[in-house]
Amino acid sequence: MSVRPAWEVRENEDATRWFDVRIAFTDGAHVDALAVVTGGCVGVEDVRAQPALSLDDLAVLADWFEESLAEACGAGAGAGPAPESCAGPGRRARPVWPGGAEGRWLVAQEYRAAQQDGADPVLAVMCATGHSRRKSLRLIGQARDAGLLAPRRARR
Repeated sequence: MSVRPAWEVRENEDATRWFDVRIAFTDGAHVDALAVVTGGCVGVEDVRAQPALSLDDLAVLADWFEESLAEACGAGAGAGPAPESCAGPGRRARPVWPGGAEGRWLVAQEYRAAQQDGADPVLAVMCATGHSRRKSLRLIGQARDAGLLAPRRARR
């Protein structure tokens, strides 16, 4: 793994730093990413992988190079806390979302709240669950099947 500083922007005492990160595997596969470190959080702005990453691998990508970014920022070896993923403590890439009936009920609540606010309900569910559009649509469909949301089309 290699981490190279790309550029830095300073505003008052705060700094936002971008890094080029490359992970090379022995079988020839590699991942190139542009990571940003700001306010103690690590974010991934651009990823290129050969071969392509699965969604699960992409979800934990920041964890793969979190320690190397901490060293590059000078936070390694006891120099302060290492940056954590912006999802919060626990090094989890997506928020914890309950499964089963409770999860379907929460999906229905998010969906209806977005509708009332005039926002995109599918996008609201995506943001709340941290899942892709396809998975969020599946969760919405499960909430509909459970009777928590109105049917999509009126049956004739």
